Amino acid sequence: MISIKPEKGCLLIAEPSIFTDSTFSRAVILLAEHNENGSVGFVLNKLNGYKLTDFVPSAEKGFLVYNGGPVDSDQMYFIHKRSDLIEGSLEISTGVFWGGSFEKVIDEVNKGHISPNDIRFFLGYSGWDFNQLEEELRKNSWVVSENTYKSDIVSAVDDEFWRKQMIGLGGDYALWANAPENPNLN
Repeated sequence: MISIKPEKGCLLIAEPSIFTDSTFSRAVILLAEHNENGSVGFVLNKLNGYKLTDFVPSAEKGFLVYNGGPVDSDQMYFIHKRSDLIEGSLEISTGVFWGGSFEKVIDEVNKGHISPNDIRFFLGYSGWDFNQLEEELRKNSWVVSENTYKSDIVSAVDDEFWRKQMIGLGGDYALWANAPENPNLN
């Protein structure tokens, strides 16, 4: 297993030890920002059962919406790989962007220029104050991993994403990949 220091663009993979936290159990988070003021990220693999059309009446496509985290969970955020179409985007890492003009996003989605493989919508985000994430890392709540998917991270995430990350970490983590979500049901 290789754990690196957290930085913008890397992945946080939930340790099996936080299975009792419903928000972060089996979560994989893309860090969108990490600096001396704190960290911001989005849970990539937690669907919430809603579609874009449930929140945006002018949207003509029912793109899936994910739970980005417990902070500002009544606000919509998005990551994408289409900075060529979405002005005002902030680069997270090579080919992966955060935010931009929401009106432009909806317009380009409606025109069919942005597909579900190009963008991921979230309600809320995951946030940490200064040194809070480092403290959680010391408590073994997360493993930090490089985003080897690069811009394909938007489309690479599926229902088995956390499990695949555990297998990729190897060792004891690979054993946890096949454990039941609730160990009490074992």
